[in-house]
Amino acid sequence: MSKALAIEKISALVDRFGEQLDSYKHSDYNETQTRRDFIDPFFKALGWDIDNISGYAESYREVILEDKIKSGGEVKAPDYAFRLPGGKRLFFVEAKKPSIDVKGDIHPAYQVRRYGWSARLNISIITDFEEFAVYDCTKKPKPSDKSAVSRIKYLTFKEYLSEIDFLWETFGKESALKGGFDRFLTSNQNKKGTASVDKEFLQSLDIWRSDLALAISRLNPALNEDELNYTVQQNLDRIIFLRICEDRGIESYGVLKENLSGENYYKNLLGQFARADQRYNSGLFDFSKDKVSGTISIDNKTVKNIVNQLYYPESPYEFSVIPVEILGSAYEQFLGKVIRVEAGKKAKIEEKPEVRKAGGVHYTPQYIVEYIVKNTVGAYISGKTLEEVAKVKIIDPACGSGSFLIGAYQYLLDFHKEYYQKTGVRTGKKESPLSPDGSLTSTEKKRILLNNIFGVDLDANAVEVTKLSLLLKCIEGENEDSIAIQHTIWNERILPTLDNNIKSGNSLVDTNIYESLIDFGEDRKIKPFNWQHAFPAVFNQGGFDIVLGNPPYVRQELLGDLKEYFSREYAVWHGMADLYSYFIEKGMKLLRPDGLSGIIVANKWLRANYGEPLRKWMKQIDIKQIIDFGDLPVFTQATTYPMILICSNKTPDGQVTVTNVKTLQYNSLEEYVEQNQFSLDQKSFEDDGWNLSSDIERNLLKKIKNAGIPLGEYVNGKIYRGVLTGLNEAFVIDKETYQRLIMEDSRSSEVLKPFLIGRDIKRYETPVPDKYLIFFPKGFTRQNSKGYRSPWKWLEDTYPAIAKHLQPFEEKAKKRYDKGDYWWELRACDYYDAFERPKICWGNLCIESPFTLLTDSSYINAPSVIIPTDDYYLLGLLNSDLLWYYLKSIAAGRSGGYIEAKPVYVAQIPVNTNIALEKKNEIIKIALELINTKKELLTVSTPSLIDQINGRLNYLDNKLNTIVNKLYGLTENEILIIQQK
Repeated sequence: MSKALAIEKISALVDRFGEQLDSYKHSDYNETQTRRDFIDPFFKALGWDIDNISGYAESYREVILEDKIKSGGEVKAPDYAFRLPGGKRLFFVEAKKPSIDVKGDIHPAYQVRRYGWSARLNISIITDFEEFAVYDCTKKPKPSDKSAVSRIKYLTFKEYLSEIDFLWETFGKESALKGGFDRFLTSNQNKKGTASVDKEFLQSLDIWRSDLALAISRLNPALNEDELNYTVQQNLDRIIFLRICEDRGIESYGVLKENLSGENYYKNLLGQFARADQRYNSGLFDFSKDKVSGTISIDNKTVKNIVNQLYYPESPYEFSVIPVEILGSAYEQFLGKVIRVEAGKKAKIEEKPEVRKAGGVHYTPQYIVEYIVKNTVGAYISGKTLEEVAKVKIIDPACGSGSFLIGAYQYLLDFHKEYYQKTGVRTGKKESPLSPDGSLTSTEKKRILLNNIFGVDLDANAVEVTKLSLLLKCIEGENEDSIAIQHTIWNERILPTLDNNIKSGNSLVDTNIYESLIDFGEDRKIKPFNWQHAFPAVFNQGGFDIVLGNPPYVRQELLGDLKEYFSREYAVWHGMADLYSYFIEKGMKLLRPDGLSGIIVANKWLRANYGEPLRKWMKQIDIKQIIDFGDLPVFTQATTYPMILICSNKTPDGQVTVTNVKTLQYNSLEEYVEQNQFSLDQKSFEDDGWNLSSDIERNLLKKIKNAGIPLGEYVNGKIYRGVLTGLNEAFVIDKETYQRLIMEDSRSSEVLKPFLIGRDIKRYETPVPDKYLIFFPKGFTRQNSKGYRSPWKWLEDTYPAIAKHLQPFEEKAKKRYDKGDYWWELRACDYYDAFERPKICWGNLCIESPFTLLTDSSYINAPSVIIPTDDYYLLGLLNSDLLWYYLKSIAAGRSGGYIEAKPVYVAQIPVNTNIALEKKNEIIKIALELINTKKELLTVSTPSLIDQINGRLNYLDNKLNTIVNKLYGLTENEILIIQQK
């Protein structure tokens, strides 16, 4: 369809509608007629295959014409879903008859926004052809919203031709495929106040869990914490499952509400759960396994509130269009919290300690799940027969809410559907894998799920959520009719039981721990797990074919004192390692020969000290791909920076495909990797840290390294970290407090030191301290307090003003730092006098070369670093672009472009060769000029003078870089690499 032809067809529709406007606006002219006469032809003119003339299977149609499910007077599905090739939705369209006031009526606007928001679409449309309203669906809809809320475009039919460029370029099929739709989103979205459906659903889950926990703990005080957490989770999962089935047309709409009558609403719910067990047989409603839920009481008010909040209009959720993956995102965060029972049997929801220490739950974005699945499951089954694929076993050993297993399951469903459609199979029979509309039958989906998908998690509630997610995926696309055929005609249970596929246990700790476990009560926390016993059929065929997932990023101590066990069982053991290190090794050991592992883990092990055993062990592993995201915020609101690691269980072939991701602004990760990947020799990875630079950059870094000696060697090992107080609010004081303490007791000055923190330290600048440190080196008080009953008494007698200041912080400081009596002493070391002398220092985390020289007696906080020297030659070198490039290339990155400037990384200072001696005085002179120019900059205020001095600074910096580049013997191409870094 060309644009000219579109104009011709839309013009004819506009003329016809205008000529008979009064008759079309009559209430007798209904929505079906409007769709057939005007809306369908309108979108056909824009190039969409509304009638599926191409003959695609239902699941691949460009436009899905939803079957409307009437229940309680409500339409329960959007009229049109417009989709990209492969089935990804672009936008919904809600059709109305012309007698409806699209512009002013609140209800249609709320309806379409619920659909779009629940499906996580950016925009959707309401039209009766007379009017055309485009809504931003990124903002949470409220029943009280006016119809104009979130409306970003409104047209009448009379404006279609004058706005044809907008309509064609945004909603025309060809333009949408070429990015026109995306450009419209970019230009029109206002993200202020947006609330994604997964975050809102998480808030709802938290509220419902809290309400249930309080109600159950109040009425059932004999329950322990495990029982309380279990029954709350079970009841929530059951209610949500049935409510989703209602919106999908599998259950009659409103059946949950029917329980809100009589004397005992919860007893009514239990009866519905029992009937659901007979109908679904999924394990979710199995009361022979659940010994708790049937014995408790829940008050009517709590049940009523939760059920009502799941229905229109109180609920913003339209469960018929919410993807299972989005529910999983919410549940993953939900699982990071647990119910605690406080004194008085009062329930409290709090974050799990391991989640708190890990900086939050790291839910994997869907595009990364899809990439890992495609490059493991997809790569492994490519070219295999159906019989071979049926034997493929896929495991996520830390499955959480099941996002990776859902992704793998969806990939297998798509694979089978495409295979059957290409080869042609009979439909309509019980044994047929395809239904008449071209989708997989329920029987086939259950077979694939039970044959191929497996998972383990330490958290029993996570296991239940994974089962729930997989079951919801299994019944996706089913309706009341298809369910009835299974249940009544073929006498099949609707869903499978997943107890043999998804299990709870500690993936890292086998039952052999019982040989050394003295306190058997600890096994309830550790939950030892024997893989061979749990999945005997899998290991009879040699192990799993695919291991994938996002293992936990937490320190091993959180599982208890297992250092001895880990050191004995794992080659990658290190006392400071995170658990994901062990999951990498365990995952490879679970694989059969030629199996594939695809995981996303923190990238810190590539360079951190605790990663050295893992790096050594990985020499024997065939690494297929490394995709390093550096310091990019892949995980929302988390400070862990990940990488994708894909490996094969075979002898290494020598080459690793590497991609260093520099931005998250790409159309697809697959496309970005294809355009930016390069190959490295696996043998080039060194034990002390892996450098993932390209060969050109690696050669440059090697050249810089060979041109000098490590910084530590150059300064004779005199590199120190700053002062660690343990409680800054007690020991770091402002000027006003400093002056008050001196006035109260002049002796206080003996232990009050000028103090700087990392952000005070800037390149070539000499900051003026505006803070002070109360400084007692370890051993100082012990030596001076002899003869006193307690060190505190000595402090009160010797420095009374300081004692008075510190006393309110005593309990908090003792807990935070040193639990002994000498809680105000700093750690022992022999370099504190170095702070009193000139020193080069930098504030550890930095975004540009941060080195400066301080000539005063300022102390600096940890983790900042100092070198006790006034070597201006060294200062100039450290601030050069060349050494900053070197540092960024080999140091650990942090959020926002920060570099962790540990002393070991800032290296390679030229030795006293002839050329070094020749350039040394030049570098010293420029470094001094830069310091003085920085001081001068602080004394001027007019724009012209500021620009003038900044110009001088740029000149001096460029001159310094030119000299340093010559000192290291760089070529023009090598200098260009540094400038572009």
